[in-house]
Amino acid sequence: MDICFPLKKVCAKVNINNYFCGMFSVNHQKFMEMDELSSQKVPYFFIVDFLAQNVEIFKEDEIEKSGLLIDFQTFSNTNEQHPLSKNMEWKSFPETLESFKSGFDKVQKNIRLGNSYLVNYTRKTKINTNLSLKEIFYHSSAKYKVFYKDFFVFFSPETFIKIIDGKIFTYPMKGTIDASVENAPEVLKNDIKEKAEHYTVVDLLRNDLSMVADDVKVDKFQYIDFIRTKQKNLYAMSSEISGIVKPEFNGKLGSIMEKLLPAGSILGAPKPKTLEIILDAEEYDRGYYTGVCGWFDGTNLDSCVMIRFIEKEGDQLYFKSGGGITHMSKLEDEYEEMKNKIYVPIH
Repeated sequence: MDICFPLKKVCAKVNINNYFCGMFSVNHQKFMEMDELSSQKVPYFFIVDFLAQNVEIFKEDEIEKSGLLIDFQTFSNTNEQHPLSKNMEWKSFPETLESFKSGFDKVQKNIRLGNSYLVNYTRKTKINTNLSLKEIFYHSSAKYKVFYKDFFVFFSPETFIKIIDGKIFTYPMKGTIDASVENAPEVLKNDIKEKAEHYTVVDLLRNDLSMVADDVKVDKFQYIDFIRTKQKNLYAMSSEISGIVKPEFNGKLGSIMEKLLPAGSILGAPKPKTLEIILDAEEYDRGYYTGVCGWFDGTNLDSCVMIRFIEKEGDQLYFKSGGGITHMSKLEDEYEEMKNKIYVPIH
């Protein structure tokens, strides 16, 4: 049974039904279109923004003319070589600690009141670089890269879900640390705050996956990935959760996405109230940032969370970044994490 969760205060553009009342979603027809294509085993690429207000579907023969450049581990339409003939210039202009604190305090107040126990709080930062979005796409190193119409580019390390021969996997990523810290991987795995945040997201994603899969279990817990960047290197903590797609969801990729979105790792828990908190605290439009996109090859799916994200507004570029806030979060630490994630993996 679908239950609606009304919001007290949301941005004017937001229709909360898109998230928690799928039967009323303005994009329900788009998700049904995804179901139809996947049941017919037609390959396609899809993009869904954070608030599920925009769902775009591109059949394989439509990708090239759409302005999309895609480089996934399982699919790429970029075989050309694009040598970089200049040294990268990069400058970011993060908001002040006082400005960051305004939304952070709203988040912490709600956590103290018991309205949420994990909130992913993100910010929008002006950047200047001598690289175009297309150049950033071609020269970044990441598991998932997409360039779209000189509008945005992202280079994401985070898988959302994979479906391989009827088995579904998700890989929540929560917890990062500067790789220069002595014994950084162990420090990260044993940090009380980061561990609590990771436990929460793993539990949330395990429960989410149980809506569309049977025999859900955590296969790997708290494994560490190394992320190399021009600015500084990072370690990130992830886990692997798997299950068997329920019979009623076989061949229904759109229905699976409609159930699982928004991705728990970039929202928090519980989802409905946490979304309300985010919209109040952030006071900007995430747009496609923290949405998901994926490639269905006719049989299997690979998808990612659209993080490490640069967007163009007019002639200005903005980097969107953030992290999870719990009751143990310290203002200065979260501010530094938000800034640490403003990077491009060009080296």
